[in-house]
Amino acid sequence: MKNFIKYGFTFFALLFLGLGGVFAQEKDKTLPKANEEYSQSKYADAEADYRISNSKFPNRSVSPYNLGNAIYKQNQASEAKYAYAKALKNAKSRIQKHKAYHNLGNVFMKDKDYTQAVEAYKSALRNNPTDEETRYNFALAKKMLKENPPKDNKDKKDKNKDKNKDKNKDKKDQDKNKKDQDKKDQDKKDQDKKDQEKKNQDKKDGKDKQDPNQQPKPQPGGISKDRLENLLDAVNNEEKKIQDKVNAKKVKGRPVQTEKDW
Repeated sequence: MKNFIKYGFTFFALLFLGLGGVFAQEKDKTLPKANEEYSQSKYADAEADYRISNSKFPNRSVSPYNLGNAIYKQNQASEAKYAYAKALKNAKSRIQKHKAYHNLGNVFMKDKDYTQAVEAYKSALRNNPTDEETRYNFALAKKMLKENPPKDNKDKKDKNKDKNKDKNKDKKDQDKNKKDQDKKDQDKKDQDKKDQEKKNQDKKDGKDKQDPNQQPKPQPGGISKDRLENLLDAVNNEEKKIQDKVNAKKVKGRPVQTEKDW
C-alpha cells in the first residue's frame, strides 16, 4: 500500500518522460525547433514556438498537445488543459487521443478536480485499455474522489438533510395539532352526551325545572294557568260586588217599623 501511494505521487514527475514525448510532424520548421527546446528543458522558449506552430497549422493536434506539455512543465496546469482540449479536437488517432486525455487527467488531478480527472482517465483507457500507467492513475483518481466528494454534493446533501428535518418537524407539529383537535372534539362529544343523558333523566324523574325568567307556557285554549286563575278571581270579585249592591237595594226598599211614644 505504501508503494502504491508512493508511486501515485511520483508518476507525475515521470509522466512526461513516458507520455511527454512529442508527436512526429513534417513540413513544419518551427515544430522541430520547439521540440529541441522542450528536450533541453527550455519550456518557455518551447511554448513560444509551439504557439507559432499552432497558429500556422491550426487544424493539427501536434502543436497544441506539445504546447500543453510545455505549459504544464511551467506549473500552469489550469492553462495547459485548454491546449490539451484543442489537441483532442484535432486528434485523428486513438494513440493521440489516449495521450491527450491522460495528460488532461493529470491537469485535473493537480487542480484536485477529481471528478473530471476520473472522466479524463476513463476516456484515455477507452482509447488504450492496456496502458497500466493510465489504469493506475484512474484508480487513484477514483480513490481521491471517494475521499474528497465535490463540495456541491456535500452542500446538496446537507440542504436535503435540513429540508427533511424541517419537513419532519412540520409533520410532527401537524400530527400534534390534529391530536389536540381530535381530543377537543371527543371531549365535546362526551360532554354533549352527558348533557343529553342528564336531560333525559330529568324528564324521566319529572324534575325538569322551568327557568324563572321564562314566561309560563300557555295551556290548551291559549290561556296560561296563572292567567286563568287571575281571570276567575276577577270574575268572583265582580260577582261579589254585584251581589253586595243587590243586597243593599233590598235592605233600602224594606219598610221600617218605628215605635211611637204615647
